[in-house]
Amino acid sequence: MRMARYTLKRSKRKTLRLEITPALTVLVRAPLACPQSEIDRFVSRHSGWIAEHMEMMRLRIQANPPAQISPEEEAALRRRAKEYLPARVRFFSEQMGLCPAGVKITGARTRFGSCSAKNALCFSWRLMLCPPEGIDLVVVHELAHIRHKNHGPAFYQLLASVLPDHKERKKLLKNF
Repeated sequence: MRMARYTLKRSKRKTLRLEITPALTVLVRAPLACPQSEIDRFVSRHSGWIAEHMEMMRLRIQANPPAQISPEEEAALRRRAKEYLPARVRFFSEQMGLCPAGVKITGARTRFGSCSAKNALCFSWRLMLCPPEGIDLVVVHELAHIRHKNHGPAFYQLLASVLPDHKERKKLLKNF
C-alpha cells in the first residue's frame, strides 16, 4: 500500500497525531524537532487506520452534511454560550469542589472544550448546537481535568461520580 498524502502541522507538542479532516484530507500534527523520516514511517505504519477513518468520515459527511451557519446565527450562539456555559461551570464546579481559573468561549472547530495547565476552561460556541446532556458532559469532562490532567482511571471515576451515564451522553455528541 502506498503512503497517504498528508498535510503536516508542526507545533510545541510531544507526540505525533493523525487526523482525518471533514475535507477528507490527512493531517499530521508533529513536534517541532521530529525528523521527516519518522513522520513518514508513522504515516506509513498507520495506513490501515487512515483508510478506515477516511471511509468513516466520508460516511459521516454523507449522512450529516455540515450545516452552514450564518454570521447572525453564530453571533446568537456565542451570546448564548457566554450566558449558559459559565452558569453550568459554576453549578458543576460547586458540586465537584473544583475552581477553574476562568471560562472562555472560542471558535474551536475540532474540540468542544479544553482545560489549560493553569486550569482555565475553554469552550467552543459550537457546543451550543448539542443537547443539554451533551453540553453538561463536556463541562464536567473539562472540570475533571482540573484534578486529573489525563484520561486515566481516576479521571473516569470522577466523571462517573458526577455523571453516571457519561457513556450514553458521549453518544449524543457523535453527530455534532
